[in-house]
Amino acid sequence: MMLTSWFKSAVDVFEPFTSKHIVWPTDLDLLGHINNGRYFTITDNVRVEMMIRAGLWQAIRKQKFYPVIAGEMAQFRKPLLPFQRYEIITRFSGWDDKFFYVEHTFKSKRGVHALLMVKIRIISDSEKRISPKEMLDLVPDANVDAINVCHIVDKWNESSMDHWQQLSR
Repeated sequence: MMLTSWFKSAVDVFEPFTSKHIVWPTDLDLLGHINNGRYFTITDNVRVEMMIRAGLWQAIRKQKFYPVIAGEMAQFRKPLLPFQRYEIITRFSGWDDKFFYVEHTFKSKRGVHALLMVKIRIISDSEKRISPKEMLDLVPDANVDAINVCHIVDKWNESSMDHWQQLSR
């Protein structure tokens, strides 16, 4: 997937990105549907493809930046079964002063199967934390002042903070 990304048409990183997939036997767990962890592996690859095709991957690697997952959450509704065709619609849900938020929706003719939300931090090779504004400055015509985090992300962040505080007691 990532090798062929370099030869596909360009995309706009701020528009929904759709990728098509098939459930292969190597994706399955013992119950005969996609393994829960496999969803995250697939979406990692989709995000990299999207960034390559948008020219963002080249820009951040030139600066010696790279994305790191700071949090993930998933909701599963319907199983994806062997050899089933599906698509993943990926979109930036917004950003705040520290993180980008990316949403992945798994869909087929049978409807929505899963929704994954990912929180991404950008860091440099020297482990310096890079703000979304700094990174978006690398994207031509990006509206970096538009901090556009939906209320679902706010609730997720509050819940995560509460959980971490409970664990540290």
